Parts: sequence; C-alpha cells; structure tokens
Amino acid sequence: MKALVTGGGGFLGGAIVELLLAKGVSVRSLARGEYPRLKSLGVECLRGDVADREAAARACRGCDTVFHAAAKVGMWGRYEDFYAVNVTGTANLLEAAKSAGVSRFIFTSTPSVIFPGGDVEGWDERAPYPTHFDSYYAETKARAERLVLAANSPLLATAALRPHLVWGPGRDHMISTIAARGRAGRLRRIGGFNKLIDTTYIDNAAMAHWLAAEKLSPAAACAGKAYFISQGDPRPNWDIINMILRAAGTGPVTRSMPYAAAYAAASAMETFWRLARLKSEPPLTRFVLQQLTTAHWFNISAARRDLGYSPGVTIEQGMERLGKWFNKEPAKG
Repeated sequence: MKALVTGGGGFLGGAIVELLLAKGVSVRSLARGEYPRLKSLGVECLRGDVADREAAARACRGCDTVFHAAAKVGMWGRYEDFYAVNVTGTANLLEAAKSAGVSRFIFTSTPSVIFPGGDVEGWDERAPYPTHFDSYYAETKARAERLVLAANSPLLATAALRPHLVWGPGRDHMISTIAARGRAGRLRRIGGFNKLIDTTYIDNAAMAHWLAAEKLSPAAACAGKAYFISQGDPRPNWDIINMILRAAGTGPVTRSMPYAAAYAAASAMETFWRLARLKSEPPLTRFVLQQLTTAHWFNISAARRDLGYSPGVTIEQGMERLGKWFNKEPAKG
C-alpha cells in the first residue's frame, strides 16, 4: 500500500500516519504546515492545501489509498473558509484520486452531519441528514460526505467514518481546552444536565481507518457507506470531563450555572464576536451549549459487522495513558 494522508500533521491524521507506518505502509502526507517529526519517521511530506487542485493532484499521484483527514474544524468562522477546505478540498481530492488511479478513499467525517438538534440516543446510519445545520462545520462536512459516498464506483471504492469526540494524549484541542479551563476554574456545569455521550480514544479512531482500508473494495459491504465510530460505551458528559480533569491533575467541576444564563451568555458572546469581527472562537457558543446539554451516542453495530471494528482501548485505559502524558507535559493554562 502507498497511502496519502491529508492533514497528517494533525491529531487524528498523525495517529493514522503512525499506525500505517507500524503496518509497514509507505506514507505520504499533505498538510499546510511543516512537520519535521513526520519527516524523521520516514514520511514523504508535501506542503499544500487540499483546496488547491494542483496540490491535490500532486499528492495523489502514485498512491493507491487516500485517507482524507484534513478539515477545517470548529464552531466559529466564515462559511467560505469552511466550504473551501471541507467541500472544495474533498471534491479536488476525489477528482485527483480518480485521475491517479487510486482504488480506495477513506473519508474522516463526523456525527455532526446528522445532528438535528436535541437528543441523539442510539441512532444508527439510517439517520438522515437534517434540513438545517447549527454550524458551518457540520453543514460543509455533510456536503463533503455526500460527495465521497456518491463517488463510490468499481474503480474507486469509498467509505466515510464518523468518529465522535476523539480524544487522547498529544495535540488534542478538546483535551487541551478542557484542561486549561479546568485549571483556571472557568468550567461550569449547565443546570442539572449530565446526559450520555459517546467518545472515541485516538488509537481506536485510527484503527477504524486502517480496518476500513483493509476491507474496502468495490464489492465490499462498506463500499459507499458511512459508519459511526466510538467507544461503544456512552458515559454521562460531566463524568467524562471530570475524568479528563483528573488525568490533567486538577479537581472536578463542582460549580454550575442555570441554562437560561448560559444561553444568554453564549448569545451575547456570539453577537460581540461578530460585531468586533474577531477571528478567535468565543468561549461559549450556542452550539457548544447544545452539545453540553443533550445526549449524543450511537449504535456502532454496523462498524463492528462490516469493518471488524472493536475498541481496543477502553475509556479507563485511555484515561490512564492520558494521565501519564500529562505528567510528562509542562502545566499550561
């Protein structure tokens, strides 16, 4: 296998790269930045943007498998920026993959593509795309996922994976944000909400991509389909956050604020950020508030059946590894 990993310098992309190398795969990475560590591991590093058709074409040449993990992630920003990376970038890669004779295309999607607002409990892949999206990220990732699944053909087999809330040691924005705000005493529970959520340990998410590549072919059960990926072990939201804080060496979140006050604060922050044209993400948005107060967990039976996926690292084992990593890192925040 000669594999291209887009976003190979990112959190999940980097984990996919390392797993591929461990499997003896020749790996090329396409990313916007420079990543000396990848080069030191023997990765062929190309610098470029997936929104650039020439960069996408150059990256796909000579590869038989594409892992498309690059994306613009976040709950804040201009629609044009999300569209350029997530939709145009994916279209460019699909076109380049077809021209280069790539046979397998694994797309890193997100469960956000089916979030309708409100609780999601035990849903499987039959859940439809909503008619309205609460974030540009979700909308553009849904558009990209549709492109990938529609591109499935006898010459290019495609599949999409939807790992939920990927976490673990390393350059993980979610973990870093929770730890920094916890240390600063800036986390608040919202009312009495503590609903079940799914998460995915980083090694399990990477393994799901490898399994998809192993199984994927025009005749495979997974061809042209999307799959939810998680621990298969939903836990109460604040229990997970407090486990992360414990791993980071800080205490649990005990203070709370009423939902109405949190919603008003989120709305005010969004308004101020827009009027001030700030590029940073507000500390709290209505989308994040929704995520903190609703259930979101999924049925991963299809991934178990078609991909042979089984989470190899439990939540407790992952938290133990996370704690060891934090102990080696300088305190931040």
